[in-house]
Amino acid sequence: MTTQDDAKKLRWYNLALMVFVMVWGFGNVVNNYANQGLTVIVSWILIISLYFVPYVLMVGEMGSTFQEGKAGVSTWVASTMGPLLAYLAGWTYWVVHVPYLAQKPQQILIALGWSVYQNGTFIKTFTPMVLQLTTLVLFLFFMWIASRGITSLKRIGMVAGTSMLVMSFMYVLLMLAAPSLRGVSIATTDLSLHTFIPNFDFTYFTTISMLVFAVGGCEKISPYVRNTFNASKEFPRAMIIMAVLVALSALLGSLAMGMMFDSNNIPKDLKMNGPYYAFKLLGEYYGVGNLFLVLYAITNFLTHTSALIFSIDAPLKVLLAETDSKYIPNALSKTNEYGAPINGYKMTAVLVGIIIIIPALGIGNMNDLYNWLLDLNSIVMPLRYLWVFAAYIAVRRLIGQFSSDYKFVENSFAAKTIGLWCFLFTAFACIMGMFPKGVQLYTSQWYFQLTLNLLTPFVLLGLGLILPSIAKWSNRKDSNTISN
Repeated sequence: MTTQDDAKKLRWYNLALMVFVMVWGFGNVVNNYANQGLTVIVSWILIISLYFVPYVLMVGEMGSTFQEGKAGVSTWVASTMGPLLAYLAGWTYWVVHVPYLAQKPQQILIALGWSVYQNGTFIKTFTPMVLQLTTLVLFLFFMWIASRGITSLKRIGMVAGTSMLVMSFMYVLLMLAAPSLRGVSIATTDLSLHTFIPNFDFTYFTTISMLVFAVGGCEKISPYVRNTFNASKEFPRAMIIMAVLVALSALLGSLAMGMMFDSNNIPKDLKMNGPYYAFKLLGEYYGVGNLFLVLYAITNFLTHTSALIFSIDAPLKVLLAETDSKYIPNALSKTNEYGAPINGYKMTAVLVGIIIIIPALGIGNMNDLYNWLLDLNSIVMPLRYLWVFAAYIAVRRLIGQFSSDYKFVENSFAAKTIGLWCFLFTAFACIMGMFPKGVQLYTSQWYFQLTLNLLTPFVLLGLGLILPSIAKWSNRKDSNTISN
């Protein structure tokens, strides 16, 4: 008999849709097509089968193992490797959002420009430094909104995110049908084998971090395990369904992009403006003008705005609330009248401001600046996935200490081997992603971008290593002040 409490719990289909919206977006298709053209179809098959599916099934097993965990990956790491490494995992999950926050204002301005002018000229009117100063002002404005506890934009973002999901699948279906329904010519006319088979050289391997970035993040759903009906069975099932949806979207979406944009002559600004070009052309194919473009631009504007507000607030609160206080200075946990950790916000503002302004000093082209920041996210964001695989390996090493109704692989040695493969592949992808793309080799800009790509992850993660020492000193100082 189903109780009232069971009726309120999430089912596998609820979770599958939630995590799909969290993980996937139309931009993942566009960005990787821009990097690889139609060869990305083979890349998607390889990355999904050899990396994404094991990753998803590991998350399913970890969710089944730690059904009562409230902090997701931090709970997994704390339970298997102790509080210090749990703090470092929590720090990593927060700090990798800094480059993400630095790019969101850019994406908001681009969406706003396409909404109003219905072309990509608005963003090109800025010089890189003026643009970055504008994005910094915009970021500080939204940080002020977040600091006042305004949550309505987060709810709007959920609606916009679901709308974005619908529009993404609409694009794929309408584009695939366009040649037969509307007599549209396929842009990629060379459909020989070399159009689809990647050239596995150095340049290719510098692009795989974007693929890893695209398929990662399903562990973000893990705090909802305890709210899932029959979690040991339905949580893994939701992960599998989500993986199928991602695979379909990636493969069919890339094929649709190849039909619209010549795989051998990809526009240089496809990463920045590609989704807008796509919906603009789709509207022309079906005789509705810029209707699809405007709907997409408005939806994207609301999605990015909400994501910025949420990503300023939520990851920081998780870090401060769920980390042992001896690793975090008490001052960072100070809240204002709206419950926002105001000093933590200030630390965020400083780090984001540095990443917004410094690149503009050496990257003199708006398109290159956008692409660099996107590539930086593909280097830094996957670092958080390393903790998922480390925790999984630790669980399978501690035989008998943890039990789960669902196991991805029964044999512990095989399970640890797969976990190690995913860990090493993620690290390899991040390292290769540090080499600049789309920039002439060994020029001053190439060296400038490479230096930033190398320094940024080390500085961001390094701050997490020194923060416990600062906490020890400042917290002792606060204790002495109180006692006196």
